[in-house]
Amino acid sequence: MLALSENPPMVLEGTPAFAEISGDWWIAHTRARNEKALAWDLHEAKIPYFLPMVEHTTISSGQKRRSLKPLFPSYLFFCGSETARYRALTTSRVCQVIAVRQKEKFIGEIEAVRRGVEGGSKLALYPFVAVGKRCRIARGALRGIEGTVISTEDVAQIVLHVSMLGQGAVLQIGADFLEAID
Repeated sequence: MLALSENPPMVLEGTPAFAEISGDWWIAHTRARNEKALAWDLHEAKIPYFLPMVEHTTISSGQKRRSLKPLFPSYLFFCGSETARYRALTTSRVCQVIAVRQKEKFIGEIEAVRRGVEGGSKLALYPFVAVGKRCRIARGALRGIEGTVISTEDVAQIVLHVSMLGQGAVLQIGADFLEAID
């Protein structure tokens, strides 16, 4: 486990808003637990990337330990030419590279995640089960129970969805910060 200061930056230093970066966007599907190492490789090569990470706290032997974990396990986003794609593939840390087809939509989605992380909001991986949808509990002691998803918390939750991954992140925010969209 890395100390917090030993983790790669979530974006290459000096990276402007994602919409201002020229080149094609790619999603690197990494080998297990290789996201940070790939981020360091891209950082060294000066290839713009985004590895959203969230703080994770564990207690082991009575000691509290903090670490950063990738928000989307086994995924890292990067931008560049075909040469950048080739450079990522030659690191031996990548299983495959997925080309982003709807660039503007994708940039908007990951920019929302970036703003949530940089704003200090509490983010967590969201399996993308929408409120009001019927679902089933897949793991744990309550496995197999079916029901409808509802929000009962004092804090509103909104989903920052990354459609290319079929996943998203849930952001907790005061309900008075939200407004209905028709």
